[in-house]
Formats: sequence, C-alpha cells, structure tokens
Amino acid sequence: MTQPRRTLSDAERLDWLRLIRTENVGPITFHRLLEQYGSAKAALDRLPDLAKRGGRVKPLRVASKAEAERESDANRKLGARLLCACEPDYPEALAAVDDAPPVVSVLGHAHLLRKRTVALVGARNASLNGKKFAESLARDLSAAGLLVASGLARGIDTAAHTGALATGTAAVVAGGIDVVYPPENERLYRDIVAQGVVVAESPVGTQPQARHFPRRNRLISGLSLGIVVVEAALRSGSLITARMALEQGREVMAVPGSPLDPRCQGTNNLIRQGAALIESAEDVLRALETLRPPSLAERQRDLFSAPKPVEPDESELARARAVVLENLGPSPVTIDELVRGCQLSAPVVLTVVLELELAGRVQRQPGHQVSLA
Repeated sequence: MTQPRRTLSDAERLDWLRLIRTENVGPITFHRLLEQYGSAKAALDRLPDLAKRGGRVKPLRVASKAEAERESDANRKLGARLLCACEPDYPEALAAVDDAPPVVSVLGHAHLLRKRTVALVGARNASLNGKKFAESLARDLSAAGLLVASGLARGIDTAAHTGALATGTAAVVAGGIDVVYPPENERLYRDIVAQGVVVAESPVGTQPQARHFPRRNRLISGLSLGIVVVEAALRSGSLITARMALEQGREVMAVPGSPLDPRCQGTNNLIRQGAALIESAEDVLRALETLRPPSLAERQRDLFSAPKPVEPDESELARARAVVLENLGPSPVTIDELVRGCQLSAPVVLTVVLELELAGRVQRQPGHQVSLA
C-alpha cells in the first residue's frame, strides 16, 4: 500500500470500489495498478487496454459506477462504513500487509480497530475445556486493554468473542457484513455489532463459500500483533491462519493440549516448531510486550525510496511477453525467480504479469508467487 494516509472523497471511494470489484483484480494487482497509474480512476481507464495486451479476447468486466453506488448504499442502510486502505481509520497493521484488502466494510465501533489486537482462533468442534479456556483467556486479554479478534465460527471463535464482549471484540466474517455464519451465532453477532466491531472484505449479501475462509483468515492475522491457537487438528484451518501470521511477521502462540486428543495435535506441533507456549493471559502479554504494530509509514518509506514505476515501451513489452509465458507453468514461482529466469528488468516482468493477470491467463498465489491459470 503506497498511497498516503488520507480520507478519500465519495467519488474516489467509488473508484476504489469499482477497481477492486473488477474481474481479475485482486488486492495485490489493485495496489500494483495504483502504484503504476497514481489513482483508481486512472487505472480504471487503462484496464481494457492492459487486458487486451495480455491476450484477452472478450471485454474485461469492469464494475460500473452504478454497481459501486448500490454497494455503498447497501452498507449505509445497514449502518456500516466502507473504509479504504489509505484512509486514517483503516487499521494500520492490516494496511501494512502486502495483500491488504483495498476496501473493507466495518459495522459497529470502528474506533476499536485502533487498539493493539490479538487473535484467538481454534477448532470448531472444540472440547468443553478448550472453549472454557478460550473464553477466560479472551476475558483476561480484553481486560488488559487488547482487542480480541476472531472469525465468528463455532467453537473457539465463539468462546473468544463471548469472553471479550464486555470490552469489545472484533469479528472478521467470510461473507458479507450482513451475513451471519453460522446462523446460530445470530445473537452473538448482534451483540458484537452493539459492543464491538464486525469487519468484512466481501460485498454486502455475499454468502460465505469455502474459498472465502482463507482470505478471511489473513485479515484476522493481519489485524493482529499475534495469534493464539487453542485446539487445532493437524489439518485445521487455524494452522492456515498461523502460517499466514508467520508470513505477515506476526507472533504465533499456541495452547498445549493432551497428546491423546486429535484436536491438540496441531497446537502441540506449533509449539514443537517454536510457537510460544500459552497457559495464561500473562504468557500472551509477555510474548507481545516488545512488539509494536507493523508500521505502514516504514513500508511507505521503503516503497517511496524507489523510483516511481515507469511503464516500459510497447516494443520492449512485445519481446518480453513470449519470454515470460515460456518461463511460467502450472507450478507457482516467485516474481523474483521469474525476473531472474527471464533475464529481463523487474518493471518489464511486472507489467507483463499484470497484463496476463487481467487477461485471466495468470493467477497470483500466496507468497508473492504466480502461475499459469
């Protein structure tokens, strides 16, 4: 995210919404387009040509102004706000993440997102003792001044929100800001809206699907200084959140459990791999005491120290497209590897990848990787 922190005008916010809702534009591509063209409006103007140069035959579906206005109005009717990643009220820790969502919906008390945050996640089919511990831990961490974030799922998430509710908790949902999942958490959701804050990346009305949950998980860890995992099997979604937290430079902590309980194998393995062992709120506070929220300002300094991206000329790009496609395959490679393998300059490779992604021929993968679609 390289845009200076400022409040956008209503027109600019609609442009941001149109750009991120456009076909084949994900968060990383969005930020790359802003770096290249300076504004969402300028990027929108260039999209059809970029996709065509990448080999797209049928027109790219660009979100219309009317669609963006409808989404904005739907949020307003719910009492929710749309926050863009450059705006002062957007959580700074999340804005510092490479694939920070350019636009989020926020319902409830948005000021809570300025607090130091810790995430509590774990098994949906949690044991009674696991849920009791998570609720108690969340209550103590909340009393110590931290905002407790989780995903509103069954089990540990529900216990964490319940424990922290009195002083405010953040629920990050996989669907739209108005969609309660699971349905039995309807009352808890309403309590969180009244006393805490709900955050969503998907448009209003979106029903959560399997592919939405990993994206939701990166927001939970991105908001936080660190995450605490309470009960997780070896193939648990909570371990995906832990991996994302590590990639984002966050602290990973885990509560140990019985080796006889499959729900504790994942957490015990995290501790074996170096995660901080957590038995009380004091352990969490000790693990976090020397940490500070990731600084967007520092990341911006690094990005602004580099020259502003200059779009290569067409003759250079024409030669590069065949080389980049030849070096790509179904297995993901990092952008750095691609630049070295193609023996081309980084701006040329980045521009070609951008064109191919907008054309639907290349997909972004976790860890700054790309592959053929």
